[in-house]
Amino acid sequence: MTTKAGMQDAVRVTARLLDAIAADETLCETAAAAARACVAALRAGRKLLICGNGGSAADAQHWAGELVSRFHYDRPGLPAIALTTDSSILTAIGNDYGYDRVFARQVEALGVAGDVLLAISTSGNSPNVIAALQAARERGLGTIGFTGAAGGRMAALCDHCIRIPSDSTPRIQEGHEVLGHAICAMIEAELFPRHAP
Repeated sequence: MTTKAGMQDAVRVTARLLDAIAADETLCETAAAAARACVAALRAGRKLLICGNGGSAADAQHWAGELVSRFHYDRPGLPAIALTTDSSILTAIGNDYGYDRVFARQVEALGVAGDVLLAISTSGNSPNVIAALQAARERGLGTIGFTGAAGGRMAALCDHCIRIPSDSTPRIQEGHEVLGHAICAMIEAELFPRHAP
């Protein structure tokens, strides 16, 4: 329904989701714990690796950009790498090892103990994201998952699993974007304290 009322109804659906997220104390504490884990890794001279497919790949790139460049204000760049951006690496791994290995192989190549992998999958069951989490755990990386209410297979592989209270892919993605932004803001403020607008 392409009317003003239809648009208002669509926005209200998202507003209700945001209210549910804000009211969920367990979810907010999990997200805060994830931010603390990222801060600890960065303070120790480690880096963040971020992966996901489709819209989640866009989130990975977005969050890496917020950290490497800036979020609220100017400060030193932070080491964050989206594993979704190098077409030569992605296609080489896909060709040589299969699409399920496109992120795991990069974790094996780039990840060291103490780094943190942020893995995004709305279903919690994306095979290449699961493989990346498994590779991360084998190498001593911290693991943070972003998924939906059910958690999926990734829940058991994450030190912190951020489950958006929805089974709808668009709503889960909207929740990821809000909490991903909040985590970027918390990392920036903790590492480089300053009043943010």
